[in-house]
Amino acid sequence: MAAPFDMSKNVAESIDQLIGHTPALYLKNLNNTKATIVLKLECDNPMSSVKDRLALAIYDKAEKEGKLIRGKSIVVEATSGNTGVALAHLGAIRGYKVIITMPESMSLERRCLLRIFGAEVILTPAALGMKGAMAMAKKIVAANPNAVLAEQFVTKYNALIHEETTGPEIWEQVHHNVDCFIAGVGTGGTITGVARALKRFGSHARIIAVEPMESPVLSGGKPGPHKIQGIGAGFVPAVLDRSLIDEVFCVSGDDAIETALKLTRSDGVYCGFSGGANVYAALKIAERPDMEGKTIVTVIPSFGERYLSTVLYKSVRDEVSSLPVVDASELQD
Repeated sequence: MAAPFDMSKNVAESIDQLIGHTPALYLKNLNNTKATIVLKLECDNPMSSVKDRLALAIYDKAEKEGKLIRGKSIVVEATSGNTGVALAHLGAIRGYKVIITMPESMSLERRCLLRIFGAEVILTPAALGMKGAMAMAKKIVAANPNAVLAEQFVTKYNALIHEETTGPEIWEQVHHNVDCFIAGVGTGGTITGVARALKRFGSHARIIAVEPMESPVLSGGKPGPHKIQGIGAGFVPAVLDRSLIDEVFCVSGDDAIETALKLTRSDGVYCGFSGGANVYAALKIAERPDMEGKTIVTVIPSFGERYLSTVLYKSVRDEVSSLPVVDASELQD
């Protein structure tokens, strides 16, 4: 990863220097419990999501190992959106063609961002979930000798970048005081990497994975369609180290949406579906008697503006689309 530097005193040499070192925020107004809740604002990365870290790790480490060659290799990935945006963003800067496969149910904003950075976008049936997108990505790679699959669900770089960066950042920001870490599971990279870092530092933090109630695969249930974009891929990802997980907490799509909307107006944190799910889980867990006086850390994985076209902000879209226009005669002297 690019060397850290003081962003308040220096000018970055390249955009990748601005990835990571994200701020943390106490959840004050929405939190009425006796526990302290800290939000790690991964939405403050250059492309507004935690996946910037993964994309940087993939490019840096694969280039170093000779697996990616600028101007020649084609980067292919199956993604629900944010990993694709991050890969397309850095790929454009570094001279790579990027092909992204994703379920058709992903937000319009993500598709637009991918095209803005020059990536080719291939949509797969929503009913097939991420499995369909992954099958398409593998088909593309099999047909092109220069194509390289980023493999966010299995690459060792995924959890490693969070063990090397996100986890240590959290540890320092909360002054070595983490009693519970909560994160939604998409690829499993964030929760696995952060948990490994915390354990390396000697922390006994309880590690809680969040998944959609409508697709409770980690809890032993069956995969199913759900509203929480970014988590709940419908299978147990290889990156996820189940031995690190102390508990799995299920959140409904409606609760995730409601919490995301509340969070925006209570604490000014504008997030997506998975951020709403993480905060909902944190608030519920904070209500437990054994959490009194404890510090709970969770993640805001992405910025809310990326979800304006989705069901997350449908009520707002409906409201503003029917706003009346003041009659011009009322504005004349």
